[in-house]
Amino acid sequence: MKLWNAMLIALSTYSRVPVPRADWTGENRRYALCFFPLVGVLVAVAELVWWRLWWGRWYLLFAAGCTLIPLVITGGIHMDGLMDTADALASNGSRQKKLEILKDSRCGAFAVMACAGYLLLSFALWAECRKDLLFILPAFPASRALSALAAVNLRPAREEGMLRSFTDEEGRKAVTAASLLWLALCLLLWSALAAVAASPAVLIAPALVLAAALPVYRHLAYRDFGGVTGDLAGAFLQLTELALLAAFVIGEAMV
Repeated sequence: MKLWNAMLIALSTYSRVPVPRADWTGENRRYALCFFPLVGVLVAVAELVWWRLWWGRWYLLFAAGCTLIPLVITGGIHMDGLMDTADALASNGSRQKKLEILKDSRCGAFAVMACAGYLLLSFALWAECRKDLLFILPAFPASRALSALAAVNLRPAREEGMLRSFTDEEGRKAVTAASLLWLALCLLLWSALAAVAASPAVLIAPALVLAAALPVYRHLAYRDFGGVTGDLAGAFLQLTELALLAAFVIGEAMV
């Protein structure tokens, strides 16, 4: 029952998918991040349905749908983190000042520019997709698995906040094991797709992105904020997804 409740908490927190109400106890929250990649599976399924409906016609409308689907399903919770992070970094203030900006609900000019730039680049990359989109779909659960792995294993920037309520010591090992399992499954799927397509780039490109993303995130988060926060985790997820999409488009152009 606690795993069922943990799954419901993950879906209700990180998506707008209607689910039954769960008890928000410490024990249930402890394992919620184990199911975080499940939200990515839902995004991938929605993208697949959209692809089957529109592929081969009206590329710009297709790209717009692919760009908006993750926002619709997640409610923009991770985009909010990216926007807050952009405002904080643009302040060029101290660590404490940047952390204060992350908690500020107001939206600054740099947040708007970061959101607009991200959506424009995402739209352009989706518009360049011309082959089987099955190759990119594992990116959605993989980015969330990597984000969950970082959340429980990297130093927190502060002791309070929503992220800390999901990352106590007792659940760290379970979330780490679950995240590694999700990543292994995504890499296994990419391996199968690479074999079918006879294209090693289908596996190599996302594997390189995932291998580089975590150390880069750790370095920047520790340098600018002293650790990770929920907003930084959201920004990390968004940028990892975008990097995986870019890797797919570049890899596609190479075959």
